[in-house]
Amino acid sequence: MSNFNRVFLVVMDSVGIGEAPDAEQFNDKGADTLGHIADHMNGLKMPNMGSLGLSNIREIKGIEKAAAPKAHYTTMREASNGKDTMTGHWEIMGLHIDQPFRTFPQGFPDELLNELEEKTGRKIIGNKPASGTEIIKELGEEHMETGALIVYTSADSVLQIAAHEDIVPIEEQYKICEIARELTLDEKYMVGRIIARPFVGKPGAFERTSNRHDYALKPFGRTVMNDLADDGYDVVALGKISDIYDGEGVTEAIRTTDNMDGMDKLVSSMDKEFKGLNFLNLVDFDAKYGHRRDPQGYGEALEAYDARLPEVLEKMKEDDLLIITADHGNDPVHHGTDHTRELVPLIVYHKGIEQGKELDQRMTFADIGATVADNFNVKLPEHGKSFLNEIK
Repeated sequence: MSNFNRVFLVVMDSVGIGEAPDAEQFNDKGADTLGHIADHMNGLKMPNMGSLGLSNIREIKGIEKAAAPKAHYTTMREASNGKDTMTGHWEIMGLHIDQPFRTFPQGFPDELLNELEEKTGRKIIGNKPASGTEIIKELGEEHMETGALIVYTSADSVLQIAAHEDIVPIEEQYKICEIARELTLDEKYMVGRIIARPFVGKPGAFERTSNRHDYALKPFGRTVMNDLADDGYDVVALGKISDIYDGEGVTEAIRTTDNMDGMDKLVSSMDKEFKGLNFLNLVDFDAKYGHRRDPQGYGEALEAYDARLPEVLEKMKEDDLLIITADHGNDPVHHGTDHTRELVPLIVYHKGIEQGKELDQRMTFADIGATVADNFNVKLPEHGKSFLNEIK
């Protein structure tokens, strides 16, 4: 068959499928996101992913192994040194990251915060890992009285700055984040993203606004998305994809509010004529359930996602390709609140598959980028091996 006209790439953020061979080096021995959620739920109800071959990769409690899988399937290993969102996504598009982004479980160094205070003219309060809604409950009133910036982090490589829009005007908030971005470009910090987290309201009734803005590092090299865009192909980024790549190689960016909105946007985008890549990240699995160590919520979110898959499969054309994968694990029964170093599933579907088969395990996520590049005859990335001929 000829090459595919449209490639739909869905990243189920953090949906790992068991510890990676090097998990122990990352303090993640025994991590198993899908397996542990399925055990907690006494079986996951994901018949559509099951029909594509999810339990053929490795049996998952509650998901029937398909006698004749509709898709090709395997697992992928992460080759880069890290287990965060940016490393995983950048590798998917053909990069290899040697130096992991830093996390700050004890808060940020005094040296960095002193510089930020000096350059912004505002004091800093907080400086600890926290839930964004909880820390504005705790420190919002003090912030309103003093004008001090609320700085906090999470289990990801992020420096978040919360401020009330009446106390620090939104343009000033963005300028402060730009200053923080400049300060953290130094290799000794290696912070993946700076995030403006504006809020409004009164003590006891604060609400975060939609004026959030992310300031990500640019990818350390050109990705397959850059080459697609330069060659005139469409690169449609759904959800936080554009933020993860700092807009590099993106021809259209569409925001989403949650997983279901992400699926809505994916389904509606399938009605549009385009040629190239449509790239979706489903963030809730990671942000709402993995980091918060909520296996019940995670399981229910997986089942809700699965229930939406028939809409996607029904809208696929003969020359469409669907790739479903993940970027790391986030086992909700594992210790701490951090990501987990795991294998990730790889499901590859198109209407020309008579019966799916098991592909060789991929030794880098970059095989996806190489396959997309190969399909559209653009420059192959330095890392990754195309599996295009194996799936036709």
